[in-house]
Parts: sequence; C-alpha cells; structure tokens
Amino acid sequence: MDVIRELGWASYRKDIFDVWRGPVHNQKEDCVAEEVPVVLVYNTIPHVVMLATPLNLEDFALGFSLTEGIIQHSMELQSIKVVQRSKGVEVRMTIPERYCENLHDKGRNMTGRTGCGLCGATTLEQAVRQPRPVGRGLVLRSAELQQALNDMPTKQSLNQLTGAVHAAAWLERGRGIVAVREDVGRHNALDKLIGALAKAHCDFESGWLLVTSRASYEMVQKAASVGITFLAAISAPTGLAIKLANDCGLTLVGFARNENHVIYAHPYRLQHTP
Repeated sequence: MDVIRELGWASYRKDIFDVWRGPVHNQKEDCVAEEVPVVLVYNTIPHVVMLATPLNLEDFALGFSLTEGIIQHSMELQSIKVVQRSKGVEVRMTIPERYCENLHDKGRNMTGRTGCGLCGATTLEQAVRQPRPVGRGLVLRSAELQQALNDMPTKQSLNQLTGAVHAAAWLERGRGIVAVREDVGRHNALDKLIGALAKAHCDFESGWLLVTSRASYEMVQKAASVGITFLAAISAPTGLAIKLANDCGLTLVGFARNENHVIYAHPYRLQHTP
C-alpha cells in the first residue's frame, strides 16, 4: 500500500525502531500513524481544533457538522475547502449564517484531543444532547454480524500498516461492508463515515454500523443523530451509551468478537435463528 496523502500530509510514516523480544534486540522498519491538528472554520470563524488522521478530511468536516448539530442536512454545507498549513490543516466551510450565529453559544472553541468526544462542551446541555427517536430500521441476522466481524480486518488498510487506528464501517443487507473510514480517534472515524454517507445521500435506516472501538456515549449520540438504528462495537459500551440507546430506540451491541456479542438495547433488530 502506498502512503496515503492529502495536501502533502501523509496518513502514516515509516521509520527504524529498536525492537526487543525478551533478551533479543534488533532494528526494524515500521509504520506509524500520523495525527495532525485540524481546524474546523465556519464562515471564517474558527470553531474547534481536532487531532485527526489527515485523510478524508472533507468527509470528516461534513460528518462533524451533522453529528454535532451545526447543520441539519448535508446540502446546508454550501462550500468546503481544505487548506494546508505548516503545522496542520484548516477546513474552511460556508454554512447558512443563521447556523453560524448559534456557534457562539456552543462553547467548543478549544482543542479536541484524539480520544475526546466532548471536548469544548461547557454546559451539561451541550455535553449530553438527546437525539430524536430513530426509525424502525432493519432486522439483522446474527450470521451477518459474524460475517462482518470476519471481513472487517481486511478492510482496515491503514490499521494493517500501523495497528494504531480505529475504523467505522457501513454495511447493507446482501452487500456486507460498503464503506469504511479510519482515524486515530474513534469518533473521528465515525464522523468521516457519516460524512461520506451523507454526501452519497445514503438512507441511514437501510444499513447498520460496525466500529472497532468501545461504544462510548458520543458514538451512540453521533449515530442516532443522523437516524442510524443499529450500532455494533467490538468492545464495551458505557452506561450512558446504553441509556441513550434505550431512550432513542437504537439497537446497541457490544463485545462483538469471536462469535460472541452482548445486546444492550433494543434486541429485536438482531435475530439468532440459523
């Protein structure tokens, strides 16, 4: 796989490192995932700086704008331009002025760390936003979930090189994995995926979501905010994630690995018949 680049920023780099296996020492070339500061700018006003893998940044900006409630529909992102800076990247967006005025009250003008899902929130209302109830969505067979788990590692091209990034995948009945986005931040990977799907005018009730991370609160919130009805994660959920999933009607599955899984909310969407 070649180095993936956007505007000269590489998504990973190669270097020589000292490797110890017990008492045995050698030097080995390895690939390391990159993360850079990404400034999201709305109508010339910087809103937040996120640390992200410099890849699929237009998808990221659109997905973030939707899942954070900055805009309501993808068409409201009137223009977008990714600009390289010496120490990072600016993503300059134009949105309706009425939405930009609301940004002054959101309190997110600060740095978002790689693992941060609520960076910049200054009130409880900003931190814990309740999405509208999701729709009926699809019903999935457990065999389809297992097949997706088997297929997922082969779709994580950047993680195969670095072992350091999360992935979010979109799946459809009869097609399996149809889209994947990767990032050092789990929530960034999800925003990238949602942005890519929104650009393609995806019906968010027609498929389901698989993430290679824990199912923390913001993962459920972001998924439900665009109408996704089914989220499976390879690791654990949090208590707040389970509560939000129950409240908004989203099916939440955790510890999905090795032919096992736990259903934490709305089990009717996952059938276990052969």
